[in-house]
Amino acid sequence: MFRRSHTPSAGVVIYVDGKPVHAAAEESVAAAMLVAGFTSFRASAVSAAPRAPHCMIGNCFECLVEINGQPDRQACLTIVSDGMHVRRQAEEPGP
Repeated sequence: MFRRSHTPSAGVVIYVDGKPVHAAAEESVAAAMLVAGFTSFRASAVSAAPRAPHCMIGNCFECLVEINGQPDRQACLTIVSDGMHVRRQAEEPGP
């Protein structure tokens, strides 16, 4: 389980799959989701296997989510904003 190393100075609320998630104003969407207990961010396009952040610096693309209706956003590079809507992506398995 992930947890914050400090008490945030200011907080916001984002919505992940409709569920309210309290986040620190300065953290990434990926960090907020991990602290909230989300273990899967998307499903693999090949096998539908659950995927989650690996590098947290934008290199691996395992943290792709839909943010405010825009798909394929990297959660680790996107800073939360109050009222943001995040949806985990489920892709169809390929042939």
